[in-house]
Amino acid sequence: MESLDADGWASLFNAARESACHLEMRDHYAVEEEKSDIEKWRAGKWGPEQDAASKAGWLKLMRDTAARGVRLRRLRIISEPVTEYIRFEHEGTPQNIAAGEDVRWLPRRHASGLALPGNDCWVIDGRTVLFNHFTGEGGWVGNELSSDPEVARICADAFESAWKIGVPHAEYILT
Repeated sequence: MESLDADGWASLFNAARESACHLEMRDHYAVEEEKSDIEKWRAGKWGPEQDAASKAGWLKLMRDTAARGVRLRRLRIISEPVTEYIRFEHEGTPQNIAAGEDVRWLPRRHASGLALPGNDCWVIDGRTVLFNHFTGEGGWVGNELSSDPEVARICADAFESAWKIGVPHAEYILT
């Protein structure tokens, strides 16, 4: 297993020509780089400006990728009522949208009939899959890159099935 650094992420997205789709399926992430952000958010010391500054590198990568005509979509499958982490994520989503991502939410109860991959993943141009691995507590473990055509097809089909029934961010009301 590997872990992409900033250059690795940039290479992945710079190689995208048509689409980059992110399937997120966890209700809680506990990645180190967000811990202080979440504490500030809990304390009421967090808003759009702080969120945008915290993920400035990511947002720039998304803006640059979208500017090349790559369609960026993110789908979050979530349990309801939502976790505190999902509330934090939902509040920061407008920055992702402003950077060029289209974001939808899918309540887990509506995903029961879908065949989904075992891990969160990015599907690039329907041909490359980057799996994101986490511990049971939500900590970051690493990435796994696959260019296996069957794996890419399975993940791309799963994303499209979920996307069709996902709720656009502007219409999703937290419960």
